[in-house]
Amino acid sequence: MSVVAVIAGGPSVEAEVSRASARGVVEALIQAGHSPSVLELDANLPSALARLRPEVAFPVTHGTLGEDGCLQGLLEVLDLPYVGSGVLASALAASKPQAKVAFRAAGLPLAAGEVVVRGEDVAARIPEVRRALGPALVVKPADGGSAIGVSVIEETEPDAALGAALERAFEAGSVALVESRVRGVEVTCAVLEEAGRPRALPLVLIRPKLAGFYDFTSKYRVGGSDHLCPAPLGEGITTAIQRAALDAHRALGCRDLSRVDFIVDEEQSHFVVLEVNTLPGMTPTSLFPEAAAASGIPFGALCDLLVKSALARPRRAAPHAPAMP
Repeated sequence: MSVVAVIAGGPSVEAEVSRASARGVVEALIQAGHSPSVLELDANLPSALARLRPEVAFPVTHGTLGEDGCLQGLLEVLDLPYVGSGVLASALAASKPQAKVAFRAAGLPLAAGEVVVRGEDVAARIPEVRRALGPALVVKPADGGSAIGVSVIEETEPDAALGAALERAFEAGSVALVESRVRGVEVTCAVLEEAGRPRALPLVLIRPKLAGFYDFTSKYRVGGSDHLCPAPLGEGITTAIQRAALDAHRALGCRDLSRVDFIVDEEQSHFVVLEVNTLPGMTPTSLFPEAAAASGIPFGALCDLLVKSALARPRRAAPHAPAMP
């Protein structure tokens, strides 16, 4: 049995999603024989960790400060083992434009994109963006998740619709990513490391029922979407997507777990990588636990495996600092 600090919440638009994940993780860890406590990601976290004296931390934080390397940096300073990717991989994955740089270097297929920064002359950028990317677009916060602030722009919509979509994205952050819209089905691939070796779990095909894409409500309302796992795709495209998920996981230097999101075209002949989630949701409707269950790993065993993997990782060695000459 291990004392586990399950860290949740924080100053993020995804804080409630995080707290929902924490409830599920705590229940699973108790069933697996651990002693978990939920700690809020706020200014009191260091003192709360000092009081609890956990053996390992299990972040289930999403978005700002919790998934972007900030929390991971604190845990490194405290020399506390923790579940999930380290500082650099977390920061890279949290910034969609920076992640795309790494994906492009790894040869992964991507949708064309442009970055727009709050404070720019947006009216001047809009026609430039549409000329570069085409009339059908997807606009999203550059460092957000859970589809918060995401808008889909159809070919027939005017430039004013793109301007409004950018303003919605800027409500969640100062940078927006605009991408060419790739029509198709949404598929996700969970990657799980066991003994340091990543493997791709069965694909999940997502059919949102409450919107034209997998928006916040479709993600988290029970019955808001249908999930097909394993995804009913051909063997060739399935293998290619799983290989791409592993390549994306490695390209960012992820650790323990990740979930890689894709769009697959309607002919199942082409796909693009959308993003990597380094701390996937662990709610009752979340995709990572569903894929793990389909591969024979129930939720309790999954959480237990992640805790044990973090505990088994070699601790940071104290370097020898030579005296000043």
